[in-house]
Amino acid sequence: MTSRWWFFPALAVLALPLLPVLLLIFAAMLTYPTLPSLEVLTDYRPKVPLRVFSAEGLLIGEFGEERRELLKIDEVPELMKKAILAAEDDRFYEHGGVDYLGVVRAAVTNIISGSKRQGSSTITMQVARNFFLSSEKAWTRKFNEVLLAFKIEHNLSKDEILQLYINQIYLGQRSYGFAAAAQTYYGKPLNQLSIAETAMLAGLPKAPSAYNPVVNPKRAKLRQMYVLRRMAELGFITSAQLDAAQTEAIVAKHGNQEFSVKADYLAEMVRQVMYERYQEDTYTQGFNVYTTIRQQDQAAAYAAVRNGVMEYDARHGYRGPEGFIDLRKDKSEEFLEEALQDVTDSDDLIPAIVEEVGAKSVKAYCKGGQVVEISDDGLRFAQRSLGDRLSLNQRIRVGSLIRVQHNEKGFWQIVQIPQVESAFVSASPRNGEIYALVGGFDFNHNQFNHVTQAWRQPGSSFKPFIYSAALEKGFTPASIINDAPLVFDAEQTGSQPWQPKNFDDNFDGPMRMRQGLIKSKNLISVRILQAITPEYAQDYITKFGFDKDKHPPYLTMALGAGSVTPMQLLTGYSVFANGGYRTMPYFIQRIENAQGKLLSQSASVVAGNGAEQVIDVRNAFTMVSMMQDVVRHGTAVRAMTLGRQDLAGKTGTTSDSMDAWFCGFQPTIVAISWIGFDTPRSLGDKETGGGAALPMWMSYMGKILKDVPEAEYSMPDNMVAARINESGLRDPDASRVEYFYQENLPAEAGASRSDNAEHTDSVKEQLF
Repeated sequence: MTSRWWFFPALAVLALPLLPVLLLIFAAMLTYPTLPSLEVLTDYRPKVPLRVFSAEGLLIGEFGEERRELLKIDEVPELMKKAILAAEDDRFYEHGGVDYLGVVRAAVTNIISGSKRQGSSTITMQVARNFFLSSEKAWTRKFNEVLLAFKIEHNLSKDEILQLYINQIYLGQRSYGFAAAAQTYYGKPLNQLSIAETAMLAGLPKAPSAYNPVVNPKRAKLRQMYVLRRMAELGFITSAQLDAAQTEAIVAKHGNQEFSVKADYLAEMVRQVMYERYQEDTYTQGFNVYTTIRQQDQAAAYAAVRNGVMEYDARHGYRGPEGFIDLRKDKSEEFLEEALQDVTDSDDLIPAIVEEVGAKSVKAYCKGGQVVEISDDGLRFAQRSLGDRLSLNQRIRVGSLIRVQHNEKGFWQIVQIPQVESAFVSASPRNGEIYALVGGFDFNHNQFNHVTQAWRQPGSSFKPFIYSAALEKGFTPASIINDAPLVFDAEQTGSQPWQPKNFDDNFDGPMRMRQGLIKSKNLISVRILQAITPEYAQDYITKFGFDKDKHPPYLTMALGAGSVTPMQLLTGYSVFANGGYRTMPYFIQRIENAQGKLLSQSASVVAGNGAEQVIDVRNAFTMVSMMQDVVRHGTAVRAMTLGRQDLAGKTGTTSDSMDAWFCGFQPTIVAISWIGFDTPRSLGDKETGGGAALPMWMSYMGKILKDVPEAEYSMPDNMVAARINESGLRDPDASRVEYFYQENLPAEAGASRSDNAEHTDSVKEQLF
């Protein structure tokens, strides 16, 4: 009897060491039924952003809080899988959710090092934490994490778990999942990454902010080295591959450079269309929008605008540093990098802080850690600011915030963010598909889309529409018009007395209408408008898509004193290029949902097949012919360096050179370029459409038309090609050939006045 009483206390004493284990088992039994359902894993529906693609299917824009691209496990490259396992959980396919060997290994390492340097979370445990738990460091959270890991392993296959991890894990820069991170950091899909790039991504889950190659390239490199060594130790890569990967430089993308081509303004236009249609679902439901933008065209347009604006800026001098950073107390790399973090990037115009200044060189710390030295030609643009005669805010000194650029000649130079703005847009005249759209110099600095939102005076680029109206009133390219002074009172102009002048202030007397357009003579245009009346022209230009109320019926309309957008000019010039049809520009081909199901598709209206014919095909042919001569012999003659005979267009320079334009085309493409200041002011006395806007157009067209055969414009029916003399009369012995409507043939040289067509007399009476 007494011995039994001793038995129970003895049993309790023996069981005491097992009590924690028993308690854990009891807690697990109570907790396991309360764990969340795995439906969020088995029916995985993450927030997927709106993605915008080029016509070729290349990513050009993305909108949403979480950048994400979902992949099936068999779409993930084997090398990426192995890199992830090497970095995070090399025994993933062997353990049941908790790696007990890994726990022991981590504990030993931490004891030896005296700090918590290694964790023991498996990939399954990380999936449990990312989907269901917080990152709070508490025993209860860890306990639930382990139980969830067991539950996940019991319900999902290893490949399904790894697929969830690869798509869900946060990797910095708003990127969720490795496919999104590959685009963010390297601008390419996973299957195009090198071993070094793959290892860099695999090292990010441990601490995305600390090992981010954009924010902290040095720490990122250390983490990458660890992953590469682990891959080699596990036999995933050879020693030769390890050596090569270790020496590969880090070339992570910055800002929005993860896209294959710069199309920020167009992508924003797509976002606005989608938001109007789908509201907040736009950013989470994984819509894919395929645009009409062509990669080669967009890249060429972007380069043309950047180079054109930079060349203009270089012609007008250096304005001085952007700001000043006091380096007297701290010159450390950490301090410099922090000071530059809030300075907005601008593609290859890199922000930098001056560390040393000499008479012949400047040393500067660039955002991202590179230190560069600028000397010789690299200092030429800012040479004036290196002296001590300027005020402190204009002088380059230690601490100055400047911009540097590694130019195509291979050396560093001081540059600046231009103040002037620009726009470029191109499209097919046949159906309106927009091929390229650049709404400004830099979307990060100015989101105002100058292609669609900027209402500017078109200047002489508007003259072709006045000339087109005149053709319908009986004028011909051979009509003689007097280039002589005119004076108008306020009633005639709608504002104040006006004495129009030509750009060169010269008057050349009577000339043919074709010559007037070639030389862009203002007085010729005014006399034409005076003859056909502003009211008639105001109605006529609506055929091309212009707003009637933006062009008051006054004689100043002849010089482009109304308001247009570059997009409107694109529509208008397309009418000439396609033979008289009005095609509406559009930029969205189709919209698909996250599963690839087609939601909507644009039905383009083609010239000659559904599009409305708004002007006579003969009118279009005649205007094209005259604008070809503008390129061959007139204000756009620089374009002849492209070596083509099928180019046509018109320069435009407004009063006081506040806007400069070139609008031109070839039968397969129309393009509009513009340059000016947001708050209108003169571009400079010598800045014209031919000098400031045409080079951008030429840069683009030179690349896009490189392999396109030259086209010929066929003369339409009911037209006559006739030889004419300098007076615009038919002369079989003359060498000049002109085109006429059959009903508007001019009289023969030497014929009596009674033989002249009545409309010719009427026109002449109004022009002299």
